[in-house]
Amino acid sequence: MNHKPWASFLGLANRARKVISGEELVVKEIQRKRAKLVILSEDASENTRKKISDKCAFYRVPLCYVDNRHELGSAIGKGARVVVAITDEGFAQKLKTML
Repeated sequence: MNHKPWASFLGLANRARKVISGEELVVKEIQRKRAKLVILSEDASENTRKKISDKCAFYRVPLCYVDNRHELGSAIGKGARVVVAITDEGFAQKLKTML
């Protein structure tokens, strides 16, 4: 099902335990300056979108978008996920070029 290169690479980052998912956990990682990249689904609610984009802008964390929450969740082998954070600089740089 993961025929998109970024999805396979995100799955690899997840298996390396460099991915945090869930809105509150991602916000905490951003505030602790551990998040190197945040990926948000396009179908996130307006409140979630604003909260995450504001935090990313304030803490200067790059933000990328993917089509939908099901695509993002399946990439990390879980159910629908609206937002994930990458905590490793190497994985983050590579994913930025893929997205």
